[in-house]
Amino acid sequence: MLRAKLSFLAPCLLACGMGLVAGCSTTEADKTANWSPGRLYSEARDEASAGSYDKAIPLFERLEGRAAGTPLAQQAQLEKAYAHYKAGEKADAIATLDRFLRLHPASPAADYAMYLKGLVNFNDQLGLFSFLARQDLSERDQQAARESFEAFQELVRRFPESRYAPDAQARMTYIVNSLAQYEVHVARYYYNRGAYVAAINRAQAAIADYKEVPAAEEALFILHRSYQALGMDQLAADARRVLEKNYPASDYLARGFKPKQDPWWKLW
Repeated sequence: MLRAKLSFLAPCLLACGMGLVAGCSTTEADKTANWSPGRLYSEARDEASAGSYDKAIPLFERLEGRAAGTPLAQQAQLEKAYAHYKAGEKADAIATLDRFLRLHPASPAADYAMYLKGLVNFNDQLGLFSFLARQDLSERDQQAARESFEAFQELVRRFPESRYAPDAQARMTYIVNSLAQYEVHVARYYYNRGAYVAAINRAQAAIADYKEVPAAEEALFILHRSYQALGMDQLAADARRVLEKNYPASDYLARGFKPKQDPWWKLW
């Protein structure tokens, strides 16, 4: 098969080298060469609206070059980033947004760029089929969550009056809860395998690093049970006392660990 392919290509390459066969050229004509920036933008938007992001992205790229130095070029950059995001191309979306913020730090759309950057990482946490596996975000690696939080935090700090700030703030609260629950998830994992010292360390980290989060209740319970398992009765009693004081209606002490339910975090 390989020999057959090579024998087919050789005459074509030879003819191209002699300038005899114009059809051997792999360069395609740019059908947009005579398009105005307005038409480029319109066509790119139409492709994006139809979900054809693979076609929209190169059109936005051409528009960015032809309209360089104008607001339309900035708009093309942002819409290209959004198209990458919708196409599931996280790295390309983030790179485009970082470039936009570097080149246009004072742009009126800087707040949107930060919001979109946070959103790319926020949605990346979900995983393509996590909803089928009933997988909580707290059970996944949390690097994307931290990067998302940083983008939203910068948006809220720099543009507190932005139309995107309230949603960013809500997502930040959610991310903090998710990060705390991640620590507790790991602590529970260690406890269930008898690694009580490791369970104590992760539960303490959740309590110390994240204040007033729902996961703190279970973290205290894991501390109590881990200290009990290690025969450290005084520390076990202290953890129980703190749990009862802060969560007087807690049913952990009566029922133990709760069975897995639908995740508490399904807000979006």
